Amino acid sequence: MRKNKELLVLTHLSQLLDFVTGIGGLIVPLVLWAVKKDEVEGMDEHGKAIINFRISMFLYVLLCIPLILLFGLGLLGFLVLGIFYLIFPIMNAIRANNDETPNYPFSISFF
Repeated sequence: MRKNKELLVLTHLSQLLDFVTGIGGLIVPLVLWAVKKDEVEGMDEHGKAIINFRISMFLYVLLCIPLILLFGLGLLGFLVLGIFYLIFPIMNAIRANNDETPNYPFSISFF
């Protein structure tokens, strides 16, 4: 296995494709993780963290939908999740570049 920090950084930043394509932020990291997890050192750990984060955020979005009816709390939830979607991939790309382990708060471990 070889270390490829640039690919790890790119995998984290590819989540930001959601702001351009809508769904690319899930598909691109998923494909990179599936294809490169045995070739690139650390890709399995980073890929799992990304996929767990993406699934967790999707579930939180689903929870916000009915909360809109409850005094508009869902709108506040969407705002907070939007900030998470923007900040955490950038923070973890920096962590990947510094050879640190990924950390996505509020992420449920599925993998």
